[in-house]
Amino acid sequence: MALKRIAVTLGDPSGIGPEIALKASDDPRIRNSLSLVLFGDKRALDAHAKLCGLRADYRLLRSMADIASLDQGLALMDVPSLDESFRIGEVSAASGAATIAALDAAVDAAKAGVVDAVVGSPIHETAIKQAGIAFDGHPSYLARRTGTPVDEVGLMLCWERTRVAHVTLHLSVRDALTAITQDRVEKVIRTTAQALGRLGIARPRIGVSGVNPHAGESGLFGREEIEIIAPAIGKLRDDGMDLIGPIGADTLLPRKDCDAFVVMLHDQGHVAARVAAPNMAAAMSIGTPVVFSSVGHGTAMDIAGKGVANPEALVQALLHVSNTFPTGDGE
Repeated sequence: MALKRIAVTLGDPSGIGPEIALKASDDPRIRNSLSLVLFGDKRALDAHAKLCGLRADYRLLRSMADIASLDQGLALMDVPSLDESFRIGEVSAASGAATIAALDAAVDAAKAGVVDAVVGSPIHETAIKQAGIAFDGHPSYLARRTGTPVDEVGLMLCWERTRVAHVTLHLSVRDALTAITQDRVEKVIRTTAQALGRLGIARPRIGVSGVNPHAGESGLFGREEIEIIAPAIGKLRDDGMDLIGPIGADTLLPRKDCDAFVVMLHDQGHVAARVAAPNMAAAMSIGTPVVFSSVGHGTAMDIAGKGVANPEALVQALLHVSNTFPTGDGE
């Protein structure tokens, strides 16, 4: 059986992205189960490998046809973007432009069907802005690149065997409460189920949180659960979905009997991720034709090229986009 082929962008080439990409590719959890194609400038990858004392044993690719013929091992799809002025550890317009060039190439490979998913190494938004490129995050970028309405693209945080999707994200609590409608809750649950289906989980069990303390305590602390969330769950159950809830997020997220959770507010998912997996969670964009995840940390320019960066967030992203876990840790 052919290994799943995953595209991994080098992210900002001046940061730790190339280093963690090489380290992740050599992790036994990845090396034994996935075929990786790195996307980025060869100059940057080789420079990081030399400074960090890492082996850069890869097959160099030049075209989509080269990717399609790859059956195993590590490869690099060279996206020439840099010149001799390239410096590790420095924010620059050139590195920002290289970031997006590699990302464009990787997403195009996924759209063409020559890779099964894309994982993005950390980016530096200031560098991208210096390059004169409009960028407001991976989800909206993917929406534009794939022709998907922005409001249909969501975020699912992933760490170990936990996956948490969000009904609302970057809104004030006041505005978020207004945005939590039955239609929105249904849409996010469906999008989450579809994303899990693409990962090979045919009939996922999804736990749905409330928005109020103790999920409203039968209306004592609010009626959103009674009037909005429970009706959405009921309608989707009638359609055959396996759902539990609404349950208070603090009670719901520790459960081990769900394939994913859907929470109502940004902090319900993000605080849990920060506590359970500091700097280790992956951020999966869901709702587009491309299976995509990025790491949940930054470029760490201060340690770039020193060989000390931890690749675990990238490993987790790879495990989740492929739904490939070591024996005993899978679904």
